[in-house]
Amino acid sequence: MTFLTKLKTFAADESGAVTVDWVVLTAAIVGLGLAVITSVRTGVGSLGTDISNSLTSASVATLGTLGVSN
Repeated sequence: MTFLTKLKTFAADESGAVTVDWVVLTAAIVGLGLAVITSVRTGVGSLGTDISNSLTSASVATLGTLGVSN
């Protein structure tokens, strides 16, 4: 076999094409996951701050005063 024949055989071989497809698909899924995490992180941080502020200023009623207006 000459070099040119080996090169043609190598170019026509598709046994690794499925692996390349899966690598590209996996990279796309990881990239989308990172994009979602980045976009959600700011909203979650703001929500956590709002909840913290609400809980800090909240008061707890004692058992005897439930339903009694002041």
